[in-house]
Amino acid sequence: MHKVLVVDDDAEIGRLVASYLRQNGFGVRVAGAELGMRQMLAEETPDILVLDLMLPGKDGLTIIKELRASPVTSLLPVLMLTARADDIDRVVGLELGADDYLTKPFLPRELLARLRAILRRVPMDKASIGAGPSRYFLFGDWALDCVERRLLASGGLVTPLNPAEYALLRQLLERPQRVVSRDELLQELAGRDAEAFDRTIDLRVSRLRRRLGDDAREPSYIQTIRNEGYVLCRAVERVHVLPLPFHERPSP
Repeated sequence: MHKVLVVDDDAEIGRLVASYLRQNGFGVRVAGAELGMRQMLAEETPDILVLDLMLPGKDGLTIIKELRASPVTSLLPVLMLTARADDIDRVVGLELGADDYLTKPFLPRELLARLRAILRRVPMDKASIGAGPSRYFLFGDWALDCVERRLLASGGLVTPLNPAEYALLRQLLERPQRVVSRDELLQELAGRDAEAFDRTIDLRVSRLRRRLGDDAREPSYIQTIRNEGYVLCRAVERVHVLPLPFHERPSP
């Protein structure tokens, strides 16, 4: 049973969401503000967080930023809820590390679909343990650790990835040197079709490029193919044991 923590100051929405998710096999806890959320996180780590951006006291965007900065919650998947019609909250939330968003009012069925789409990515890591030669993907000067969900530089630098960054990179590494469309990536990573002007994948690619030190104008790793999508322009090797010089040292 997947465990969900819903953080929303609207008690009626919290009650309805909890009831629907429980009917569909989820364990659910509900908090009305940041303080209650912190107390519940201290008691038990959920599999995913559903976070309203418009909260009393500390707002949801600040909370996402703090969650990603903490080693305890940096990898916790987050689905954000926003009541605003403009794009700014969605863009900022995704930039800060949210995995997906849903605009209020929403259908409970769509919330369920998006939660399941995010959670489908999580077992990749657990399934990789003991999976023989495919714990690591080697590409260029980097290695992706599929168990710890982190990037390892050939010089030894270790960079943790949040769930959205890891899932996107994993999808590109599974299909190296092949163009993958934005629609295809969005369907696989968020379980939905792209809407007009949807920048979700573009923002995730931009964030991932910064992790890799890649330049969009002269890319060494992720190349944009105009009107088509993205391609990982490097050969990829799968291994179980890292070769030298991928010795690890803590990131600064």
